[in-house]
Amino acid sequence: MIQRDAKKKVLEMADKFPVILITGPRQSGKTTLCKNVFKNYRYVSLENPDNLEFVQNDPKGFLKLYDKFVIIDEAQNCPEIFSYIQQIIDESNINGQYILTGSQNFLLLQNITQSLAGRVYIMELLPMCNNELNSKNWTEAVVNGGYPRMYNNKITPNDYFPNYIQTYIERDIRTLVNVRDLATFRKFINLLAHHTGQLVNYNQLSKEVGVDVKTIQSWIGILETSYIVFTLKPWHNNFAKRLVKSPKLYFYDSGIPAFLLGITNGNDLLTSNYKGALFENYAITEIIKLLRNQGDNRSLYFWRDSNGNEIDLIIERGKNVQLFEIKASETIKSDFIKSVHYLDDKMKDFNVHHYLFNTIQHSQQRTNETIVSWQDVKLINTK
Repeated sequence: MIQRDAKKKVLEMADKFPVILITGPRQSGKTTLCKNVFKNYRYVSLENPDNLEFVQNDPKGFLKLYDKFVIIDEAQNCPEIFSYIQQIIDESNINGQYILTGSQNFLLLQNITQSLAGRVYIMELLPMCNNELNSKNWTEAVVNGGYPRMYNNKITPNDYFPNYIQTYIERDIRTLVNVRDLATFRKFINLLAHHTGQLVNYNQLSKEVGVDVKTIQSWIGILETSYIVFTLKPWHNNFAKRLVKSPKLYFYDSGIPAFLLGITNGNDLLTSNYKGALFENYAITEIIKLLRNQGDNRSLYFWRDSNGNEIDLIIERGKNVQLFEIKASETIKSDFIKSVHYLDDKMKDFNVHHYLFNTIQHSQQRTNETIVSWQDVKLINTK
């Protein structure tokens, strides 16, 4: 079994909070992590119809049976249970009493903020990172993505992703919104893959899909809720008056857009026009995983002005700012270095760190920037 980097943080927080919520995409390994970390806890899944009916009809009876030291899987299926859990933990005052998991972020957080605020620690568990997988080839890492079942059962992308899309993505969509024409929604998902790493243009997507802008916005929101896609917001400041205001779109797992684009092996990726976009998607999600596994839920940004000058990724910690240029190249060109330093003259009041994230095998520390190999994300300072 592959050990997850999030294990240390989860254990630490279980000594400080009565409830731990582990959320993230379906099949990202939440249940396996819980069972591995909390081996002596009882386990109950609310995906099981009998368990779900029990808790819906008799929440007090259910929680009398599962009163403490229990893992409740897919807890968002019965959000009303949170109020009853609140009463129990307030009376018992025991940390690590309930471990909850869930795959639909909006449904979970909407109810937890009402019932368990201040009593719950929330950990986002994304698909596995390369520090856990130790892949040796960046193209295969991008194409395969990080879903644990693929690696545990040696499933190829061609066999895994069609099932994942049909079984999980489309099912979740149907539970959250009434999609009358599934073929149109599938067309929409495929178009998003073509727009990976690009600015979100709702009007363009509306015309290409054949639905109104509000529907496009709703569908993207649902995919964000289900941990399929996410958007990076532009970093706003006073450095320039004409800044891009639209977000950029990425997938939580690079294997999904690669598959939707017909790329199922490393050789396909090397010759694809989408190589740069997919590697950028991979790099950003690797950095997000590094942060989330340490319990850091801060927002990340990008910067672009109307002239096309761009910083691919920005992490802000007060006056400490990290700027990233991401390139699917083993060659370190002067233009790459120039890009990541574009804002230097305007950021003299900040403590700025510059990173070039690319496909080289060995990282380099230079005077004014760190060249980060795709295998060395852990070199990025997260403090």
